[in-house]
Amino acid sequence: MAFDGITIANLTKDFNDYLTGGRIYKIAQTESDELFITVKLSYENTEKYNMKQCKLVLSADASLPLVYITDETKQSPMTAPNFCMLLRKHIQNGRIISITQPCGLERIIRFEIEHLDEMGDLRHKVLLIEIMGKYSNIIFTDEDDIIIDSIKHIPASVSSVREVLPGRKYFIPSQDKANPLSTSADEFSSCVLSKGMPLFKAIYSSYTGISPIMAQEICLRSHIDADKSAISLDTKESISVYKAFDELMETIRNGNFHPSIIYENSVPKEYSSIPLSIYGEDLSGADSVQTNDSNLINSESSDQNSYSCEYIDSISSLIQQYYAEKNVVTRIRQKSVDLRKIVQTALERNVRKYDLQLKQMKDSEKKEKYRIYGELLTVYGYNAAPFADKITVNDYNTGKDVTIPLDPTLTANQNAKKYFDKYTKLKRTAEALNDQLKESKEAIEQLESIQTSLEIAQKEADLLQIRQELIDSGYIKSHFTGKNGKREKVTSKPFHYQSSDGFDIYVGKNNIQNDELTFKTANGGDWWFHAKKIPGSHVVLITGGKEVPDRAFEEAAALAAYYSKGKVQEKVEIDYVMRKEVKKPNGAKPGFMVYYTNYSMSISPDISSLKLISD
Repeated sequence: MAFDGITIANLTKDFNDYLTGGRIYKIAQTESDELFITVKLSYENTEKYNMKQCKLVLSADASLPLVYITDETKQSPMTAPNFCMLLRKHIQNGRIISITQPCGLERIIRFEIEHLDEMGDLRHKVLLIEIMGKYSNIIFTDEDDIIIDSIKHIPASVSSVREVLPGRKYFIPSQDKANPLSTSADEFSSCVLSKGMPLFKAIYSSYTGISPIMAQEICLRSHIDADKSAISLDTKESISVYKAFDELMETIRNGNFHPSIIYENSVPKEYSSIPLSIYGEDLSGADSVQTNDSNLINSESSDQNSYSCEYIDSISSLIQQYYAEKNVVTRIRQKSVDLRKIVQTALERNVRKYDLQLKQMKDSEKKEKYRIYGELLTVYGYNAAPFADKITVNDYNTGKDVTIPLDPTLTANQNAKKYFDKYTKLKRTAEALNDQLKESKEAIEQLESIQTSLEIAQKEADLLQIRQELIDSGYIKSHFTGKNGKREKVTSKPFHYQSSDGFDIYVGKNNIQNDELTFKTANGGDWWFHAKKIPGSHVVLITGGKEVPDRAFEEAAALAAYYSKGKVQEKVEIDYVMRKEVKKPNGAKPGFMVYYTNYSMSISPDISSLKLISD
């Protein structure tokens, strides 16, 4: 989700609730484009929210501009930058008298601050933050909108549209877009319904602060295809889409926000200040949503991606949680790049080797023919003419004639010996290939399972276990054994879910955990699940000596399907068996088990009904 005007409206409402009447206590410029402002709350808000101060983060970072209230602290530089010193001079100890979002849903927040100047006279200053992607900025002006300074200077050589320099007049750059909060049905028809483009595109390109996702949401609420041309709508459809648009704007005007994060397969995908029905949120109950951290809504798309919605108590908390979780996913992905490359290279090498070994094994199937040639030449070789290049004899095994190629420079007995030598060589090759094929196949299976483990890794400790397995298997050279020659302690634990009936279900994140989970955590009477003939996690359903209902079996099987290579399939076949039936052969690679009797079921990899228990 873009940091759109609706998100800004939600932030502005929250900032007004908390910060209006508060005094600016500290100002720090923690990054070249970020301010960290501590605000002492007014007496009324201190009593109301049971807190004395708030910390406000204003970031104009080009890649990720953000604004939010936080409880965290951040280290300030030893020497404050000039812009920070200027703000301290003018507005430190100033009182925030208003926080507004100008021009409808513009991605701008305007803080008006009252302070005393050097002469003791009351003055007003304005601090603005513009959330506009790479053009984001923090601008400080006087009461007449003359720019005093900005955190980023934009000269005419950089932007011909607007200079942002001290002494210049501040104005909002025109986007030729209308204010969605004050539009009428006629204006909506003129702005949107006269355009020959997809309806959702016509909406977000006509109004400020409307993102493409929100435009699609409006189309869905009006039950009109978002890709349908706006100009082709009939009267009934036009009324329907305007009604959905106006109802959404009324929600924003009333400040009726319900911040939520949408998760796709447990990974944060979108966030919004209002419920999004396109991801299955229940709009009918939005007004009665309670503030909590529960997954309230679950849905499933046609491509088997599972969506869940988590409502957050404030938009500031949402922003911190969403981007923190997104950063974790991105950081783990980046940190696992080297491991992914090592695994992929080793896998490709082993697949090529396996294919070559299969070809050699097929060639070795000729060995029986060479043995028979040798035996027949031993018996009938005396009939061969001198210097003949072939001989036809009757095979006493089948009763059919067989033509045997001969080396004319050798005698019949020498030709027989030559065929026996070929037979012996191919026999030894086949015997060696049997072991080599087994080793190559096991290596491929292990590397494919490691690839699956890398996909579900969520913490650096998870990657550490995977790296250790690669070291133990010889794919990575060990250059460091840890402190005092011991391995570094790993804190990674299996996923812990709870079934609808209250049974604990554990899922191994990698092969090392799979072994520990199966043979140390689980008892013989517990149930063990695994995707049939494809890489995946070991899943253990802890019975606690109780009778397990069918629903718990299905939920454990769904976890085995979800945490496997087959998670993108509509259905995955799962083997399940009592843990006591699972054995680990001597010398087997990590995560490799055998079982000889089992039950099976075909299940969808949907785990939206399951509750993940924190570590």
